[in-house]
Amino acid sequence: MLTMELIEGIEKVKHPYKNAVVTIGNFDGVHKGHQALINEIVKKAAAIDGTAIALTFEPHPIRVLKKNNHPPLITRYDQKVELLSQSGLDVLICIPFTREFASITAKEFIEDILVNRIGMKAIVIGKDYAFGKNREGNIDFLKKYATAFGFEVIVPDWIPVSGSQPNRISSTRIRELVMDGAVEEVVDLLGRNYQIRGKVETGRNRGGKLLGFPTANIKLHDELSPKLGVYAVTVECLGKKFKGVANIGYSPTFDDHKFTVEVHILDFNENIYGQRIRVNFISRLRDEKKFANIEDLSEQIRHDIEKARELLTAYSK
Repeated sequence: MLTMELIEGIEKVKHPYKNAVVTIGNFDGVHKGHQALINEIVKKAAAIDGTAIALTFEPHPIRVLKKNNHPPLITRYDQKVELLSQSGLDVLICIPFTREFASITAKEFIEDILVNRIGMKAIVIGKDYAFGKNREGNIDFLKKYATAFGFEVIVPDWIPVSGSQPNRISSTRIRELVMDGAVEEVVDLLGRNYQIRGKVETGRNRGGKLLGFPTANIKLHDELSPKLGVYAVTVECLGKKFKGVANIGYSPTFDDHKFTVEVHILDFNENIYGQRIRVNFISRLRDEKKFANIEDLSEQIRHDIEKARELLTAYSK
């Protein structure tokens, strides 16, 4: 089984790679558009007996350049690396992004990093990608230096999107859909269900005792939260996949105004405090709602579970 080499820090690249075919990006979401770029470099590398290499940055450049004015992440770093490792890449180079790094000119980046250090013989980039100081390193800029530095510039077409989506896949559009609760539509752009992951923490200790439905509570950090409400989900934990129902919101019936992600795993009674779980969003069932009493809330949860079980059973067929 082939494995991807992960290099964190450009200074750790000690010698140029053989016939390096490179793509560059933040790859937030590792969506179908990103996957298409990776497929192109893998295909090109195979054709020239080369090395398929992706360069990415951590943290996301916008988080450094705009500080608090940045969008939430579709995929946190660990998930991004995991997804890219399954894409056929030979090497993933993660460059720590700082203001100092942002000041490097596009020409310096091409010459010092891409050509001299990595050994780039071809670069595959999206039509609108730009890099270097003041984002001057666009397609025209690359083509200007391609002959002098001996590399090829490859610009694939956009990946078409089915349905009523704009004819382009973008991280921005994915964020809009997730924030609108349209988790079913996201699958066509990501190529998978939207997922959050985290360690199960102690909650308010009322799911099982008070309501009769124990929940696994996880805390979101940098990642994108789906629209508040109740969702049919699948849950990956203990090496298995289970059906579940997730509530995202503030539990208005209890009026304590604390944001939570609570997941009830169907037909499950293991103790998973401290375990890391993954929650895949399949379908949004309803808005979050304030109930008159705990009995009404418990009854609604029963309905949610029945609906989720039916939906997820059909989904898995």
